Amino acid sequence: MRDTAGGPRVLLRRLRELMADALDPQKRLDKIVREIAQNMVAEVCSLYVLRADSILELYATEGLNPDAVHLAQLRLGQGLVGTIAASARPLNLSDAQKHPAFAYLPETGEEIYHSFLGVPVLRAGRTLGVLVVQNRTMRHYREDEVEALETVAMVIAEMIATGDLARLTRPGIELDLSRPVSMTGLPFNEGVGLGHVVLHEPRIVVTALFNEDSDEELVRLETALDSLRLSIDDMLSRRDVAFEGEHRAVLEAYRMFANDRGWVRRLQEAINNGLTAEAAVEKVQSDMRARMMHMTDPYLRERMSDFDDLANRLLRQLMGRGPDALAEILPKDAIIVARSMGAAELLDYPRQKLRGLVLEEGAPTSHIVIVARAIGLPTVGQVKGAVSMSENGDAIIVDGEDGQVHLRPQADVEEAYAEKVRFRARRQKLYQELRDRPTETRDGVPVDLMMNAGLAVDLPQLAQSGAAGIGLFRTELQFMVAAAFPRVEAQERLYSEVLDAADGKPVTFRTIDIGGDKVLPYFKGAQHEENPALGWRAIRLTLDRPGLLRTQIRALLKAAGGRELRMMLPMVTEVSEVRQAREIIDREVRHLSRFGYLLPTRLKLGAMIEVPALLWQLEELMQAVDFVSVGSNDLFQFVTATDRGNTRIADRFDPLSVPFLRILRQIVRAGDQYGTPVTLCGELAGRPISAMALLGIGFRSISMAPAAIGPVKAMLCELPLSDLSVVMDEALANHSASTDIRALLRDFAQKHNIAL
Repeated sequence: MRDTAGGPRVLLRRLRELMADALDPQKRLDKIVREIAQNMVAEVCSLYVLRADSILELYATEGLNPDAVHLAQLRLGQGLVGTIAASARPLNLSDAQKHPAFAYLPETGEEIYHSFLGVPVLRAGRTLGVLVVQNRTMRHYREDEVEALETVAMVIAEMIATGDLARLTRPGIELDLSRPVSMTGLPFNEGVGLGHVVLHEPRIVVTALFNEDSDEELVRLETALDSLRLSIDDMLSRRDVAFEGEHRAVLEAYRMFANDRGWVRRLQEAINNGLTAEAAVEKVQSDMRARMMHMTDPYLRERMSDFDDLANRLLRQLMGRGPDALAEILPKDAIIVARSMGAAELLDYPRQKLRGLVLEEGAPTSHIVIVARAIGLPTVGQVKGAVSMSENGDAIIVDGEDGQVHLRPQADVEEAYAEKVRFRARRQKLYQELRDRPTETRDGVPVDLMMNAGLAVDLPQLAQSGAAGIGLFRTELQFMVAAAFPRVEAQERLYSEVLDAADGKPVTFRTIDIGGDKVLPYFKGAQHEENPALGWRAIRLTLDRPGLLRTQIRALLKAAGGRELRMMLPMVTEVSEVRQAREIIDREVRHLSRFGYLLPTRLKLGAMIEVPALLWQLEELMQAVDFVSVGSNDLFQFVTATDRGNTRIADRFDPLSVPFLRILRQIVRAGDQYGTPVTLCGELAGRPISAMALLGIGFRSISMAPAAIGPVKAMLCELPLSDLSVVMDEALANHSASTDIRALLRDFAQKHNIAL
């Protein structure tokens, strides 16, 4: 390089001028590679761009045969250029032809050049191409030259990302940045969504790439770093539950990265080479992400998101932004793509514009998924790389039925899914026509189809779905989306809205079920638990913190004044817990009565059967409560010792197995014996085939997501229940627990023309 101090700065200044000129894209590229070659005293400078078909095509060159442009090609992983693109690492060679990966392309005429320096063209960790300089003499390029070429490559990456080079592609050829990508995750909520990407925490687009004063930019960087370090230290100084355990470990990692001298030195070098502080952060982070993506250590690969989050925080500090507010104008078909997000954040988006949700993380029972399910949003989780592969505005398809996500889909894929959406819409229209039809089987047995809810946004679906009532209102969702414990007035307001919307239909309020995986950041009493699902949660927690339960009971009693109130206790393990809760309820009734409040006309207290210990207390339980509801999700999890959040074993056992169905039938028969109504409100109720099994073993009331009511009712209306009951009794009496109940039900449905 001619001037080690001013070389990169001079080059970046010339590139800025070239990018501002109104030039044809090919002429601009030709001038750019000429400028790079002159500045770096290189005899050759070449740019290869990665196409969607994994071919690296020569787009511009200074020094090689110009006739090879758009003709010379290398596969990803082929030759030195292909190796750089595949590994996202630079190659610095004094004699390139002796490298085992060297591939000779006769059309380029490059055999006379020995020294070789190639760097990947990276954006957000993705390889978009390769930039190369070459010389005849055998020499090893200096570190500052490597850094300078990487800096230039970043500028070219932004040029590719704008789509300017798409005009140079031949018909039928697309660049890699716009290629279709299909990803597979876990289906968290059914449905199909077609729309356009909205990144929940979009990468900050750095538009000011070139600095005017390096010293000033270095001061800006140091100021922003100091502010970032202080904010991390402040968060770590807190002692509440939000920053314990895994959360605290992440912040400790942030602090370590923020104080890492190597990271800071690379940022400073990029600024000294002519970039702004913001562009330096983007460049260094893109380099780091590309390197980490190729690491085999899973722990280090998982730290990528920590680095990304830290870089985003630093960018916000530099650009004077708080957390990005929602875009004022969302596309009418927005599909949110996020690593993870809070339940409250999803509710900030206008529901009428949302078509789906894609998460890189999450679990079926996480808060965000519960809320997405409540508002009927097709959701796919555990989609690795979704954020870095997506750009705001990209076309995207979310299939919540099979866990597929199609980014920038081809026309035939998009049309196939559009037809699938139209088919679902036609089915929904048929379900709407069933809404006012009596909910009874073909042989006249009435069944109550109830809906699950938990937020005010759920309430319109009560009338739309034709549900007989709300079989489970999850009161904890109000707590999960709030920044602090909701006051009694706020709780009372919500419960009144729910009862008003029900308009006389029954509503079962489950008392607050926090703890376990439902951690409230503002709740100071919780501690890290090794096995939270079996720990201090639900009724166990609220009996130990009776003030919390009393506040909620008081709000429920006041909201239900002059109406029937149904309260249900979660996670009951012993009948004595029901008695303790009833004493608290009676005390609140006496208190409100003393002050002249209008009380409920009738109060019914129920319990959820989720803990297997209750199976040996059914006689006492049925006599101690007014109704019971089976929480099949947790009951199945505990009966089979299966963590629902563990993807390795979540699907290992089938809830429609003979042993589990025998347990459910035992509960139904105990309810019949003591005249205690029994409902089931887990995921089993929401699928036609499993709902069919529940009806066959005696359930006459089941509660599900609103969207599931139509399909289940369509099945139910065609079901000869008396015949099914005989078949199920015979199957459960069979001493072979290996009987395939699903196959049995499918055969029965086919024989009786029942759509599943």
